[in-house]
Amino acid sequence: MPQLQHLPPDADAARIVEVLGADGALIIDDAMHPGLLEQLRAEIMPYVLATPVGMDDFTGRRTTRTGALVARSAACRELVTDARLMEACKAFLLPFADRFQLHLTQLIRIMDGQDKQPLHRDRLAWGGFLRPDIEPQLNTIWAVTDFFEANGATQVVPGSHRWDPARRAEPHEIAYAEMRAGSVLVYSGTVIHAGGANRSGADRMGLNLTYCLGWLRQEENQYLSCPPELARDFSPELRALLGYAMGSYALGYFTPPLPPGEGPEVVPPEWLFGEGVAGWGDSLYESVSERAGEGAI
Repeated sequence: MPQLQHLPPDADAARIVEVLGADGALIIDDAMHPGLLEQLRAEIMPYVLATPVGMDDFTGRRTTRTGALVARSAACRELVTDARLMEACKAFLLPFADRFQLHLTQLIRIMDGQDKQPLHRDRLAWGGFLRPDIEPQLNTIWAVTDFFEANGATQVVPGSHRWDPARRAEPHEIAYAEMRAGSVLVYSGTVIHAGGANRSGADRMGLNLTYCLGWLRQEENQYLSCPPELARDFSPELRALLGYAMGSYALGYFTPPLPPGEGPEVVPPEWLFGEGVAGWGDSLYESVSERAGEGAI
């Protein structure tokens, strides 16, 4: 059985991206402070316990999936903007976009009796229409409980992000993301993976926080999960991750629905929160123009 590489809590973005390029997945041990883990559990468990199980074999008939966690948990907001992962996202995703954004927040609780989830690649969220040479995602699962094979640790197929899309994984090619609570699995949107089977008699819980290219539609609609009246209280960095920022030079501006002559005509999303917007498109225009000059279409 293959094994995933484990990195220390102080692993830098260069090392994280190096292992992602080679294996498609890795584990950062003890990445979350114990106090933050306890806070996270306290904040999200009332929502988790009220969440119904899935409706099919993919979402899991003995699995719950709880979302809108940026709005519901201060601890989750801190993890979303984890400095190590922000730097890793820049290095891993920005070769394909001007910006990256938060794609999904979801607490996945695999309960006793749940069978293995079908193996898949998360990039299929976009229907299989993306070019295979574009990596659309950097994903994480933060261990809220210990992860081990018997309680449903995530199945991962190391190296499968470099396979022909038609190739299927054999059982001997599957690793299990076994890790202590507070550790985090980091994996690409192209690597093959799935939830494991739980035969432990207890719940296995993981916080799935994923990031994608700024020009793609997000899996979780962050504008509805965190509308402006909630996002107003967040940091500019977090608001931008939610999508309250331009995705590229011509992606994301809006016109405030005001009476004639009473407001600007075209502004970026930051205008909603009173942020300075002078020259807001200049740098994005320059980067897009440069790529156009190099023959991008």
